[in-house]
Amino acid sequence: MGWAIALHGGAGDIPHSLPPDRRLPREVGLRHCLDVGIAALKAHKHPLDVVELVVRELENYPHFNAGKGSVLTSSGTVEMEASIMDGKSKKCGAVSGLSTVVNAVSLARLVMEKTPHIYLGFHGAEAFAREQGVETADPSYFITPENIERLKQAQDANRVQIDYTQPVQKEAKDAAAAIPNGDSQIGTVGCVAVDSEGNLASATSTGGLVNKMAGRIGDSPIIGAGTYANHLCAVSATGKGEAMIRGTVARDVAAVMEFKGLSLKEAAAYVIDQVPPGNAGLVAVSSTGEIATVFNTTGMFRACASEDGYSEVAIWDSPLK
Repeated sequence: MGWAIALHGGAGDIPHSLPPDRRLPREVGLRHCLDVGIAALKAHKHPLDVVELVVRELENYPHFNAGKGSVLTSSGTVEMEASIMDGKSKKCGAVSGLSTVVNAVSLARLVMEKTPHIYLGFHGAEAFAREQGVETADPSYFITPENIERLKQAQDANRVQIDYTQPVQKEAKDAAAAIPNGDSQIGTVGCVAVDSEGNLASATSTGGLVNKMAGRIGDSPIIGAGTYANHLCAVSATGKGEAMIRGTVARDVAAVMEFKGLSLKEAAAYVIDQVPPGNAGLVAVSSTGEIATVFNTTGMFRACASEDGYSEVAIWDSPLK
């Protein structure tokens, strides 16, 4: 048994032709955040602290769909959401509908620790953030030129886009000019970790879907769908939230381990196989340090490492060198 960590930056129809200027910054971000998590685990930080720290780093990285990089609703606004969960106690916290909070994952943890509740949303969550004195910014801070272009692309195609969806054929030429190689969205982020004593934690954060209806809530803040941790494993999911919610994906991994007696990798593969192709991905760790990174999309931005020296950063099936 030893520590292990896995994180993701979203899953979806990621083309192998993704150009270096779009691919490399995300690889750099994943490697940096992995290093941050490894250092924290080596310093004997609790996994709950580790996953919060790593997801905060991912939220501050504009190349992923969370925090600074959050995509826009059909109204051109940002509505961020996040959740966090401790495996041993099953304590958890979640937030939705944030438009000013710089690090949604930290507010989710405050909901867990400072309120009798699990989930706060919209005006109530924003008021709680002000009460707690967390870092906030004007909504314009989160609205990047790239995400304005992504929203225009989605509206021109009259669709709501999941992570990394490529342009439809009708608009492919014009959209590709605006967003190279159909890089139409950047992905949900998440992290799972286990320490050498078997303590587990998970956290997930997102800006949602491009061109989603204002008020829509996805799987990322829903305990059991996008995030889950117990004494067996910790899971963070990514992809199309509606599919993750219907499948209770994160909780099902733990349930399959418990009731079918499968290993983490077997359970993760079984659960993702139940989700319609092209919709889902997840990262997970077990109490014994096993790691699973599974997806039924073209790719998933991900990174993982364990105490025995294993380390990987990958997008498609083969690890990046």
